[in-house]
Amino acid sequence: MRGLFSSSVGATSIGVTCAVALALPLALPATAAPAHAERTAATGRTAEAAVPGRTESLPLAPRTRERVLGQAPEQGLYRASVDSFSMLGVIWDDPDTPLRGRVQVRTRDTATGTWSGWQDVDTHNEDHGADPGTAERAAGHVRGATAPLWVGDSDGVDVRVRAEATGPDGPAGPEDAGGPRTRTAAFPLPAGLRLELVDPGAAEPAGGTRAVTAPETDAAVTAEAANSDVAPAGALEIPALDRAATEKELAALAGDGPRVKPHIGPRPKIVTRHGWGADEKLRERGFVYTKKVKAAFVHHTATGNKYTCSQAPSVIRGIYRYHVKSMGWRDIGYNFLVDKCGTVYEGRAGGVTKAVLGAHTMGFNTNSMGIAVIGSFGSAKPPAAAVTGVGKIVAWKLGLFAANPSGKTYLTSGGGNLYPKGKNVRLNVISGHRDGYSTDCPGKRLYAKLGSVRSKAAKLQGR
Repeated sequence: MRGLFSSSVGATSIGVTCAVALALPLALPATAAPAHAERTAATGRTAEAAVPGRTESLPLAPRTRERVLGQAPEQGLYRASVDSFSMLGVIWDDPDTPLRGRVQVRTRDTATGTWSGWQDVDTHNEDHGADPGTAERAAGHVRGATAPLWVGDSDGVDVRVRAEATGPDGPAGPEDAGGPRTRTAAFPLPAGLRLELVDPGAAEPAGGTRAVTAPETDAAVTAEAANSDVAPAGALEIPALDRAATEKELAALAGDGPRVKPHIGPRPKIVTRHGWGADEKLRERGFVYTKKVKAAFVHHTATGNKYTCSQAPSVIRGIYRYHVKSMGWRDIGYNFLVDKCGTVYEGRAGGVTKAVLGAHTMGFNTNSMGIAVIGSFGSAKPPAAAVTGVGKIVAWKLGLFAANPSGKTYLTSGGGNLYPKGKNVRLNVISGHRDGYSTDCPGKRLYAKLGSVRSKAAKLQGR
């Protein structure tokens, strides 16, 4: 069976932006509880109180008089008192310059006043992002950055960035051939290092059923309209369907298409952007689509594992704000996120049934989707519920495009450190980030679970 949605957006070329998402004909009922609301002048619709999220950007200062190519090899910042934040990261001017060194932070807990121990921040984050040469990547405001780290409610911070030493046999200087050898003790740190302190905004009210969201602006209305084929405007979640209901939905959406029995997993519950409290004013307007979804890349967010499932919406709002305001992307990079309890969340705006172009696997964002498990899984074992959640969302979404989770596919590289631009690469339909780019992502322990994800997703599709 040909992919159901390959023709709905496939006729558009990559990079085509539309102000309102293409809506498929079927609209399924989904209810949303009444909420404390206000009317906005822009739309006349009811909306909840705005998320008071914010980002504080602080320049790092040299901690030594030594200089390597004009940059101090150790930089940092200590602030005993800052406005409350829950997530942090370090950014710099040039996204094409790697940070070859170590970033460590300690923070002060707002509630107890105690300082944490030193924590490492993942510096290898250049493997995420839009493909080289695309409009999103070429935007003049894109910056290099570490991964964001979730630290919980904090009001003090201490950060140190130390350049990686070149070793005792450092690189030869220009007079090395037959003359005195000069050495560089450390690689230069990138220019323009800044600490980003992210307040993701208020959490969901205790006992409430509605998320605290931004006012219902035109951008919010457009984002909700992108899901009009599966949920009404204002829905906090897209409800789960059993297999029979999912196949019925697929048949209705296909219209007069082929009547062969589809291979598709039951649709899982998906928390919408409205549900996790996305401030739609942050992202760029409109959506960008690719032709189809041929593969799914699995990631970890590298934000750490010290969060509760009830905090997951706050973590996602922090990642979203960091990707857009700090790193300069058009929207959050991932198409879907899964928390440690297995809950699935809508990521980049444009419609959960559609082939939305993400910024998750540099070189292979075209004709793919990115699913990120919230957490760090280099040494930590991913929770079974999270692995199951990944299996459920890929079984459903790949099924919309007639892709076999146990199969192989070909993607054309957009350029990266494993495959040159234009190379046709054979990959697993469900791959890890490291399969398309030389990186640790999605962490050794999560990567080891991808065989289980493939078999579970294939079984859910009835294969």
